[in-house]
Amino acid sequence: MNEKETKIWNAIKDIPDPEIPVITIEELGVLRKVEEKPSGEIIIYITPTYSGCPAMKRFEDDITQTLKEKGLDENVHIETVYDPAWTTDWITDEAKKKLEKYGIAPPAQKSYDKAAILGKEPTVRCPRCKSTNTELISQFGSTACKALYKCNDCLEPFEYFKCL
Repeated sequence: MNEKETKIWNAIKDIPDPEIPVITIEELGVLRKVEEKPSGEIIIYITPTYSGCPAMKRFEDDITQTLKEKGLDENVHIETVYDPAWTTDWITDEAKKKLEKYGIAPPAQKSYDKAAILGKEPTVRCPRCKSTNTELISQFGSTACKALYKCNDCLEPFEYFKCL
């Protein structure tokens, strides 16, 4: 990245996910690239966690507002890219730790794990007591990218960030 691209990246990388505010758009893997075109135009590329993700408008608004506040909004455009499709493999290890501390079990597998592809239930660790004696309650939690689980040891419900 050149100096201008780096400046833009650094200005927006710490914007929190509106649904999970303990992780950033960089840690989540939504912020893909900042590119300066020969014309001087800056394009910020973001990728949704899934098609139709309602947070995308908020990501765009937060990026625009942050750049405006920092005086970096001149000739900047945001482009949503769908290829390659976002995957939970893009979530950083640091973000996975933050998710667990926040009470959301991070993805238990990699997207290339054949068990995930074949629909085998993952071994999901309770973010509270760390037990793996857990059970799926609902395929969908508060958002489509999360499922609702219950720990059979501490009896607490929790969300699991599905492997995508």
